[in-house]
Amino acid sequence: MALVKDNILLRLVRGSLGDQITIYERNGQIIMAKKRGRSNKKPSEKQLEARYKMIVAAAYAKEILKDPELKAYYKSQAGPGQNAYNMAIKDAYNSPEIQNIRFEDTTVVVKAKDEFRVAAVAIRVLDAAGTILERGAAVLGRNGVDWYYKAGSLPAGGKLIVVAVDLPGNETVKTLSLE
Repeated sequence: MALVKDNILLRLVRGSLGDQITIYERNGQIIMAKKRGRSNKKPSEKQLEARYKMIVAAAYAKEILKDPELKAYYKSQAGPGQNAYNMAIKDAYNSPEIQNIRFEDTTVVVKAKDEFRVAAVAIRVLDAAGTILERGAAVLGRNGVDWYYKAGSLPAGGKLIVVAVDLPGNETVKTLSLE
């Protein structure tokens, strides 16, 4: 790969030259690189998973950018050389993270983060037999990271299931045993 500086011949050239070189522009710089060809290797299971995940993310990005509010949000998150489409794909590709679950009496406090935005956090309280006693949506706190859910009861031996969802609908589930 070579970066081209002030070459009048290559200033307006883009694309491939034969099967040898590809010339393209990225962030205002002209780049010359060896032309890449298709691989003859059979893709691995992980590669097929990543390709599928990218197809789903691209479909989400195309659809979501029809909404002017979300398009403006993703555009505001973009850095140099990036656009709203790139940010929407990045958001759809990654799931939110549940960092911490703590209790303040019968209030469940969930710290959930996403590179962009956590859209919702849902809580389910189960008894020792696995029966759902209650379920509901947590409310976002003032700090923008903690989600609060006021539980009716937290039975000993039961379980707490926390589900964090981001804008594209990616879910992260965490189960916690109650003592």
